[in-house]
Amino acid sequence: MAALGGTGGLDLSLRELARSVGVSPTAVYRHFPNKDALLAALARKGLDMLGAAQRAAYEAAGGGAAGFVETGRAYVRFALAHPSLFRLVFAHGEPAGDKSDPASQLLHEATAELTGADGPAAERLALQAWSLGHGIAMLMLDKRLPANDALIDRLICTGSFFELGNRAGDNP
Repeated sequence: MAALGGTGGLDLSLRELARSVGVSPTAVYRHFPNKDALLAALARKGLDMLGAAQRAAYEAAGGGAAGFVETGRAYVRFALAHPSLFRLVFAHGEPAGDKSDPASQLLHEATAELTGADGPAAERLALQAWSLGHGIAMLMLDKRLPANDALIDRLICTGSFFELGNRAGDNP
């Protein structure tokens, strides 16, 4: 994971990686058939880390709407703390919506709880929340918005999610 630090996540050299962990360049291939497989494994680990950070934030807030908001804030803070890994997750991760990773599972559990069912309203809220959090994260990573906690807290709040959901009607 540390090797991603200065690479932007996508320019990782297997030779440099092997050198940084003290093994021969061919040793990497004993564990991964190619670079894409390694990047996919790192992306999966990143999703697991993101999910754990979000779950901790959700539980610390006591779940419900407050916990849901905290998962969005945790998402942006994770991106800022691990920019290369965050970018890698979305360049080499699983397709959106497969619900197989802890972050997606929590998002769908929370939206089903908040909307009262796992249906179109929950799916809409999940996509709105993810889009809002991801957009803020990317704008901050790309230095289009200042990366600070006060702004994260101001932008990701109960009203920002639930006003969107209430205006959208019942159509997915």
